[in-house]
Amino acid sequence: MLNIFPIGLGTSYSYGFRPSAEEIGKLLTTAYDNGVNFFDTAAMYNTEIEVGRYLPRSNIVLASKGGMTRIDGVKVIDNLNIRRDCEASLSRLDTDCIDLYYLHRWDKTTPIEDIVGIMSDLVREGKIRAIGLSEVSDTTIRRAHSIHPIDAVQSEYSLWTQNSTVETCQELDIKFVAFSPLGRGFFGGEMQINRVEDLRNHMPRFLPENYQQNLRLLDQVKQLADKENCTTAQLSLAWLLTKNIIPIPGTTNCQHILENIASVDIRLSTETIKKLDSLSPAAGERYNEQMMKELDF
Repeated sequence: MLNIFPIGLGTSYSYGFRPSAEEIGKLLTTAYDNGVNFFDTAAMYNTEIEVGRYLPRSNIVLASKGGMTRIDGVKVIDNLNIRRDCEASLSRLDTDCIDLYYLHRWDKTTPIEDIVGIMSDLVREGKIRAIGLSEVSDTTIRRAHSIHPIDAVQSEYSLWTQNSTVETCQELDIKFVAFSPLGRGFFGGEMQINRVEDLRNHMPRFLPENYQQNLRLLDQVKQLADKENCTTAQLSLAWLLTKNIIPIPGTTNCQHILENIASVDIRLSTETIKKLDSLSPAAGERYNEQMMKELDF
């Protein structure tokens, strides 16, 4: 694989506003033209066609995910059909090989060893180059890694969401990729929530009773960002970079892409890092009760 730029670009667009194909193309090319070469998509995101259309395949690290799709608008976690999902993604991406292919969610009904076995067959067949897992526990990572080398683990990780899998990945020399590194936009500045279609409407941290408490957390981050002469988004990303984590923020704003990229050059003081490490926990769980059951924690 190519050397990965410290920050990638996520393409889920799940917060109530989906850009047009042309707008997605502009976001992708803005990132690419400014040094980003790691792009993350998935069967679930419905953005693979645009990723395949607008990016030069030979100069990027392309990541996608399978094992969780939508059928007639309903989310279905079906790991045993990950080969089918992969082949469908290859077609949509208009490529013969995906650099990094994740199991999007482990359904926990099939041993992880069996799923990784199927994915290792895809590696041998040249359809994928590397295997990744998403939202899995330390134990599952170790079980999977004993069957075939796991190259990357993706999980939500930010100033208000952390877990121990980072340490496990460092021990096993697995890259850790952080989705929602800006707290689903919470640490990104002025946040707009579409109260009709926005996925965050169903997330406890954004419900009114928790949101007001979490604004106090945001105030602490703003104060530290001011001291470091950067934005809250840049502070959040720079903090992740100190931990050898690859953040993949998503956005519908090209200016935000440039702002995020600039965080690569920010060097945080030791004092600021310590304060960020010791922030109070967020009020509310990451997901609602049903979605929490989909995670392997």
